Amino acid sequence: MSDSGRHLVLLGGCGGIGRSLTARALTDGWRVTVLDLPASLERHAPQGDVMSRPIDVSDPASVESAFDGLGPLDGFVNLAGFMTGLRSIEETGLAEFDEAMTGNFRGAFLAAKAALPHLRKGNAPSMVNIVSGLASNVRPGYGIYGAAKAGMVHLTKTLALEAAPAIRINAVGPAAVDTAFLRGGTGRSDEDQETKLDIEAYARMTPLARLATPEDVVGPIMFLLGPDSGFMTGQVLWVNGGGYMP
Repeated sequence: MSDSGRHLVLLGGCGGIGRSLTARALTDGWRVTVLDLPASLERHAPQGDVMSRPIDVSDPASVESAFDGLGPLDGFVNLAGFMTGLRSIEETGLAEFDEAMTGNFRGAFLAAKAALPHLRKGNAPSMVNIVSGLASNVRPGYGIYGAAKAGMVHLTKTLALEAAPAIRINAVGPAAVDTAFLRGGTGRSDEDQETKLDIEAYARMTPLARLATPEDVVGPIMFLLGPDSGFMTGQVLWVNGGGYMP
């Protein structure tokens, strides 16, 4: 099956992984639409023959508007997500909890609901949610973000059962990736904040001895979008250099 002309929508496509994924998808012949925050679209306008639309996943009306009129979709990837800070559960306020859950888990719920009717009209459609190794590898200080991503894993598996056999739905769970996400986040900052991650120490404790790049994550996503994963649904591919083996 050729990917030529197939329609792929990337939510959060202006981030580091999203930009690499856009380039790869265009090379493979996909027709790409990027959905992202207005600030992200302004800072990192999609390159090449790519459509774009603004979206704020915390606003149901914005999600509905972004998907309106997109037509049949053959692929949908949810790359949207952010962390609000590194702190313990005890030190986390309710406002921060609500912000993280709204922007990550609730946003994934709204986006999936909006994408499903379009995917049902597509050709061998596939949805891929980007979660995090922290969804399973519990670490102090990352509790709210990890819980939101763990919720996305459960959401992915439930959707996979409910949408089968028409739509395949899987997830990719990366470890830390060397993108602006570590420095404040695309569309949410100037991307120049000091990262709290000790990158050298992180690389030393990873069997493959380095931090992930966006391209390390793009390959597994493309695999889950394509026919080579045609008998896979409800699964999570952990991409972490061997640093954690669920």
